[in-house]
Order: sequence, then C-alpha cells, then structure tokens
Amino acid sequence: MRIAIIDYDKCHPDRCGLECIKYCPPVRSGNIAIEIPEGAKKPVIYEDICTGCGICPDKCRFHAPIIVNTPEQVEEELTHRFGENGFALFRLPLVKLGGVTGLIGQNGIGKSTSLKILSGELIPNFGDFDEKPSWERVLERYKGTELQNYFKKMVDKEIRTVHKPQYVSRIPKVIKGTVKDVLTKVDERGVALELKDQMGLEKVWSRNIANLSGGELQKLAIAVAISRDADLYLFDEPSSYLDVSERMKMGKLIHSLVEEDRNKTIIVVEHDLTILDYVSDYVCMFYGEPGAFGVVSHPYGVKEGVNAYLRGYIPDENMRFRKEEIILKKTSIREEIESAAILFSYNAMKKAFNGFTLDVNPGYIRKGEVIGILGPNGIGKTTFVKLLAGVEKPTEGNVPMSENLKVAYKPQYLKAEEGFTVRTYLLRVGATKLSSGVFKSTVLRPFGLERLMDQDLNDLSGGELQKVAVAATLAIPADLYLFDEPSAFLSLEDRLVVAKAIRKTIQDQESAAFVVEHDLIFQDYVADATMVFRGEPGVHGIASPPKSMKEGMNEFLKDLKVTFRRDPDTGRPRVNKAHSKKERIQIERGEYYYVDR
Repeated sequence: MRIAIIDYDKCHPDRCGLECIKYCPPVRSGNIAIEIPEGAKKPVIYEDICTGCGICPDKCRFHAPIIVNTPEQVEEELTHRFGENGFALFRLPLVKLGGVTGLIGQNGIGKSTSLKILSGELIPNFGDFDEKPSWERVLERYKGTELQNYFKKMVDKEIRTVHKPQYVSRIPKVIKGTVKDVLTKVDERGVALELKDQMGLEKVWSRNIANLSGGELQKLAIAVAISRDADLYLFDEPSSYLDVSERMKMGKLIHSLVEEDRNKTIIVVEHDLTILDYVSDYVCMFYGEPGAFGVVSHPYGVKEGVNAYLRGYIPDENMRFRKEEIILKKTSIREEIESAAILFSYNAMKKAFNGFTLDVNPGYIRKGEVIGILGPNGIGKTTFVKLLAGVEKPTEGNVPMSENLKVAYKPQYLKAEEGFTVRTYLLRVGATKLSSGVFKSTVLRPFGLERLMDQDLNDLSGGELQKVAVAATLAIPADLYLFDEPSAFLSLEDRLVVAKAIRKTIQDQESAAFVVEHDLIFQDYVADATMVFRGEPGVHGIASPPKSMKEGMNEFLKDLKVTFRRDPDTGRPRVNKAHSKKERIQIERGEYYYVDR
C-alpha cells in the first residue's frame, strides 16, 4: 500500500513554482498523479496513479510531499486517516485492564491520535472519507475483539475516560479561576488536599490559573485527572516541564491508581524513557514514518518492549523499523578527560533577586568534558548558566572569563523570530560551520534539518525549533557551550541524536559544555561529571562543585529516594521498583546510581 502525504503547513505553491507537478512522470505521460484541483489552493496526489518515483519530494524545496510504502502485514488494519494525503494510523493500542500501558514512539507517529480515539474524542474513519464515521461502524469493524468490548462499553456509557492533554499551555484559555477552585470543583475521589501536597501545589493554591508556569500547569492537569473517578485514564506527555523529583512523584501517583483499584486502566504517552519504564507495566511501540503513517505494535512487557524498541526490531512481528539500534553507551574514556587541561575556572559567586539567592561554589571544567547540571525547578540552574553566559551579572564575586574564551549559549525558552527561515537564522547567529561536511553529517542530517532549511521558523513544531536552536549553538565555533534543557519537546530518538551531537562536537573540538537537563537517560549518556543543585526552590539554591558521575548521581538520587540499575542487554539506566530486593541491596551499599557499563 502506497501512501502519499502532503504536509500543507510546509506546502507553499505561490513560492515554489510547482516543481513537483512539472516533473511528475505520470503527468508528463498524460495521467494526472498530482495537480491543484479546481477551486483548491494546494496540490493533491492521487495515490492510485502515483508510481512512487520519489521525484516530487526531491524537487520540492520545502519537502512537503512524502511518498512511502506501508508494511504489507498492516495494510488491512488502517484505523484512521486525516483526509486525502493526510496522516494514516494503523491499529490501536489494546486496553489492558488493571495495568499501566506506556506508548513509545517518535513525534508525529500517531500516539496522541490513538488517545483521542480511545477517549471518544475522535471517531475512526478507517480511511473512508465518503461516509461519515460512526461508532456503529467502529463496533462492527472490531467485532469479536477486545476493542469491540471496550468501545461498546464506552458508547453505552458503562465506562468513563479522563484525558490529560498534551499541550497544557492551552489550559488557561478554557479554564478560569484559582488552582484551589479548579481542583476542588472536579475532585470526585476526595483527594484534592492530598494531591495539593503530593504534587507540590501549596505555593500556587490561591493563584489564578492564568498566572501559572508550564510546570505548574502540568502538575495541576495531572492532579485534576487523578482526582476524577474514571475507568480509563489517559496521560499525554505528563513529564513535560517537570523536574526529576516531580516526574518521580507523578509516576508514583499515576501507578497508585491501579494499585488501589485493579478495575482501573491507564495509558501513558511519554518520551522520558526512565519515567515510561518506571510507571508502565506494558508497552506498545509506534513505528512508521513521522508525519506520514504510524503502526501500533501489540503490547509487550515493559522491559521486553523498551529493549525491542531500542533495537528497532519486533521479533514476534518480524518487523525491523529502524536501520540501527539505539546505543546508550558513551564514546569517550573518563580517564582521558581527567588528564586533560583545565579549560575554564570560575570563582565562588552569589546572585540575589526577587527573594531568591543562589550560592555557587567554585569549580572548573576540562577540555573535552561535558558537565550535567541536576536539581529541582526554581533552584538556580538556569541562573548559573546565565552567569556563565554573561546574560546575568553576579551580586557577589565574578566570572573570570578570558577575552579569548568564546561562549555559545542555548537558552531554556525558545522564541521563533519573525521573518527568518532555518537557513537565514543559522547564518544570522554566526553559524560558520554550516557548509562543513562534518557539521552536516554530525548535526544537520541526523537532526533532519536539511529538509527544513527553507522553512519559516514560525512554521516549525516545538521539537523542530528545539533542534534548530541546538544546531545553531553547535554551529558557532566556541570553547564553552551552554545548553539549557536541550531535550524539551523531543522524542527519544531525537534526544539521543542531540546528546550524541553535543558529545562529538565537544570531543572533536576539545571544547567543553554545561548541560541543564531533567531527562536522566540523556544526562547519563551526555555527561562526564555532574553538578548538583540543592536547597529550597524559589528561596535559596546551592550549586555544588562539579563531581564525578558516581558521586554526583548518588547524591542526587539519594535525595530522591530512588535507586538505578543498568539493563544488562541495552545498558540503559532503569529505576528499581520501590521496596524491591535490588533497591534494598543498593541502598545498603550506598549505590543509588549503578555506573558499571
């Protein structure tokens, strides 16, 4: 089955000269495979005529068309398609009663679409655009399956679903009032006050929702979902904007729903692999072509499913969906870094503003070294990076920067600048490496930016904008690189691609980097040493000197009261279950972070 997709957000026929139509072989031979229909403004590709030659994606300067073939074994399992030349979803995740099912896959692969169908917000059309979709047809399509039983109960209102949406930033547009008003109003399980403490909402309890930060909105959205009395809970990317401590608390709370009542079911979409592994009992993998089509695997045990996803191969379906495995091992040797020359030293500093004080202990960073920065939100991590970048000035002490030391800085919050394409923006920020073959193979190609070079920044998704920002920083020749949350909005694959690019750039140039990041697998891969920030969020932060990964992670995880082991098959860090034998043994040894590779 051939699928022809046109990303109409990227299609600009008034600016391109319609090269796709001019060079389409069937059109030149008299058959119309691609045209702009009468009365329409943008082209349509007719899949029954398209030969799959791949010329139109190649000729389109905006890379709007995608021509792909779907796996033969799923062609009869088309669940939903968003119109002609729109995204196609094959299969749905099975709803496993009394457990937590994690959904893992790239952005634009159909995870959120699946949640909308399972919550009843979207009726699947099975690729038929001529007939209005109906639940009667859905029940007939899934006759004799577990999904028929599920949808029958949903249609008959015998089960209730609660859906925590992906984009929490939109909440203030539809909900008004204070945090207390909203949570107590929807509280059906009598847990509002408990959630207030467990989710850390005390300081914002009386604050208006319009004045909440992204992390505060996320915690409120999770608390609202948990406070409802439902049979099926759907959580779409619940860790976004949260720090590691908040993610662990969130994971425990979500799983407690099924621990308290085995008649409840939970589905979680999550890109932080540590949290997905920690909260899930089962895993469904999503594979395909982002933006074109997605296929849902059958459910697997969490360890088996995550490891299969990292390998890119599903044995039971004999399906290889990725050319290469995702490798979580570092490429540098710690001993080499410890013997390297010191690139930059900084003094003890203090920064005070708006009732918050940050105390920084002195430290240094070596050539070729990446130092990961860990700590809760509101503890001063971003402030520290801004001090090194020269964006902020210390209240006491100073940053003894040499005039010859060049610094490149990627901030936490990104804003698409008006009037720039990806190419012109990269050139504007001083990306002198843009034409380098090494930069293309290390950054542009793995990031998928070559096909976006002529796209306006305003047309990019959050993940695409993040990759552009990281690429722009790495494209600047510098001695010291500063990255504030470079994995935000990225899928697992993209996170590891970004981490790999940062490490390779630092090693090749013998430069150095500080990386603020909440994803522990990202930090485990990218960092050679750590800085741990402790104190009282929003009041006082203390930045430790850089420490070894073992010492710093042990200190950080001990505060979180969690232990990590390393999966013997893939090398990925895994959180030990609370009160498990492995957790007890590691706590007795004082080994909260398992460093053997």
